[in-house]
Amino acid sequence: MARNEEKAQSMLNRFITMKQDEKRKPRERRPYLASECRDLADADRWRGEILREIGVKVAEIQNEGLGEHRLRDLNDEINKLLRERGHWERRILELGGRDYSRSSNAALMTDLDGNIVAIPNPSGRGPGYRYFGAAKKLPGVRELFDKPPEVRKRRTRYEIHKRINAGYYGYYDDEDDVLEPLEAAAEKRMRDEVVTEWHRVEKVRREAMKNVVSGEVAAPGGRGGETAREVLIEEVEEEVEEERRLEEEKMERERGEEAGREFIAHVPLPDEKEIERMVLEKKKKELLSKYTSDTLQGEQKEAKEMLNVQR
Repeated sequence: MARNEEKAQSMLNRFITMKQDEKRKPRERRPYLASECRDLADADRWRGEILREIGVKVAEIQNEGLGEHRLRDLNDEINKLLRERGHWERRILELGGRDYSRSSNAALMTDLDGNIVAIPNPSGRGPGYRYFGAAKKLPGVRELFDKPPEVRKRRTRYEIHKRINAGYYGYYDDEDDVLEPLEAAAEKRMRDEVVTEWHRVEKVRREAMKNVVSGEVAAPGGRGGETAREVLIEEVEEEVEEERRLEEEKMERERGEEAGREFIAHVPLPDEKEIERMVLEKKKKELLSKYTSDTLQGEQKEAKEMLNVQR
């Protein structure tokens, strides 16, 4: 019994294989331009073929051992197929088919951690260029996905004042009903301290006034005598300060009275008639200079001098 290899090489089998190949249709090539396709079914078939090719190349580009040049070529081919897929989807829509752009789950640009990168053109190689698989780790590509450090912008004076309201100045502190009880307790405590101190000082002052003999405090060596002396010294200082203040006010009033006295002129001043005469003389000169010539004015001046006329 002959082997399978010998059967395949027999004349009859080769003839049958040749006839089967002749009956088969030649393999169709995908049109170079999507606009050349006129059949909707063919357009869907070519789109599916492109999707299969994209899947094969995306699986291949995951291998980091292919080398830098092969990875870059694969990434370029994938992006080219993605653009071609978009052309066929637009052609299908023109032929009345389904709108794949709305339901398409197109691959989004993601970084090495899988986070979506909102960069429309990170590589500078045209709008929509994407990196897949190990191509994201190539030199010069990894830096594209690194987020720049956030620079905290310094606020301007206008922005600072724009956020300031009445609450910044403490006008809303009484509306929250929190500060008022606290201030009431503190106010009561401070008031009690002031009243207690006043009663103590008043008591010491009364005792000191009783023990004063000829302006001196009795029992100066004792503790009560020293306290009374301090109280009396404070009272004397207050009286001296009051007298000094009254003296300053008196001097200020005297200065104001001196400044408001009538001014006495040491030179003779013209009265109202003299002023009117001078104004009238000035107006006459202006009219003469306006309607007469310089020669006529000179002759008039010479005549007045000859006649000894002062006006």
